[in-house]
Amino acid sequence: MDTERSVTSAIASGEASALAPATGSSAVNVGEGERLLSTIGGVALTIAGLRNAGSAPGVGMLLGGGILLLRGVSGYCFVNQALGRNTARKSAAPVDIRTNVELNRPAAEVYTFWRRLENLPRIMRHLEKVEQIDQNRSRWTARGPGGIGALTWEAEIVEDQENQFISWRSLPGSTVDNAGQVRFVETPTGTDVRVQMTYRVPAGDLGGVAARLFSPMTEKMIREDIQDLKGVLESPTHDSRRTR
Repeated sequence: MDTERSVTSAIASGEASALAPATGSSAVNVGEGERLLSTIGGVALTIAGLRNAGSAPGVGMLLGGGILLLRGVSGYCFVNQALGRNTARKSAAPVDIRTNVELNRPAAEVYTFWRRLENLPRIMRHLEKVEQIDQNRSRWTARGPGGIGALTWEAEIVEDQENQFISWRSLPGSTVDNAGQVRFVETPTGTDVRVQMTYRVPAGDLGGVAARLFSPMTEKMIREDIQDLKGVLESPTHDSRRTR
């Protein structure tokens, strides 16, 4: 926990990157061909094991089939990990967005808007919805390119300093590895909102929905969306009570 806090504090002070860790599908280390063969072999061994479930060889086949199925479905192999072997196609570089916007609004109001995560799709076009699961965990859904398909992952708030700083990251095993932070810095005229967000595209999915969604074009779009926060919160019709 102390290490986690020190890392988060470093991020908050600008000493570290909020790069999303490779914990979920980005940890894929088995190529597509091997995954297919592992899945087929796992199914065959499992069926054979079920037919001989009362014998030691049958139990062994069930265990082996389960391991192969897990390897094929998840794309992760602990043996590959131990040997430093990776047969998956190289993943694209993480999308790293850093931007800021100055608002003529107090930090407390801007913080309250952002902390209610359901508000984020109002300013970020790539997000379809963000659902609060509990005080710290949330479920994010991003639209696929052209509105085709969607990606969903869960995230947790790592640190929350009221009216000052929020940082979050995707939970281990998520479809997309995501991390971010936002700082609310008081200025003489309002608040300087400093945002950093990263998305790591799953390895072996260069042609998939995630790779097409989290591209340099999306990076530009998210930067523009953050600027739209000014239009939302400084609008004459904006009611700060709706952000609570």
